[in-house]
Amino acid sequence: MLWAVLSGIALLIILGLGFYAGKLLFLLNQQKKRQEAARQSRIVNITDSVIVIAKAMDQQQCDLSEGVIRIVNLLNALPISSPPDFKAQYPHIHALFTEVSGFAILEERQQLPKSERRKQDIAREQIESEYESKVLEELPALQSYCGSLLAAQNG
Repeated sequence: MLWAVLSGIALLIILGLGFYAGKLLFLLNQQKKRQEAARQSRIVNITDSVIVIAKAMDQQQCDLSEGVIRIVNLLNALPISSPPDFKAQYPHIHALFTEVSGFAILEERQQLPKSERRKQDIAREQIESEYESKVLEELPALQSYCGSLLAAQNG
């Protein structure tokens, strides 16, 4: 009799633990689906932004230096499993990024004396003019790559 009661209690405990484990697995699966949806949404947002910035640069609505800073940072933030070597794929964009990333921006720039700001502007404009044609030549390939990422996310 005692054996039957203990067996019944053990069976209830095992069933309860099994139900709890199943519930946890279900919740984990739901969390993974939400994370994957957020990752895909982030890829779409980033690639859309890169395409818009590249178009603005191509149409001279955005300074090249500002555009490459934004593009390089966005490409580095892409949550893809095996990203290509963007530095090798778009060498002139990265070269311009490297050249202009040392200049003061935002509040740091505002705190500079006017003469220093003007000196940095002249240096930045000179660097931009050296890279302009090469960077503009890389923009269609960059837009194409981002378009292929968008197609992969939608397909």
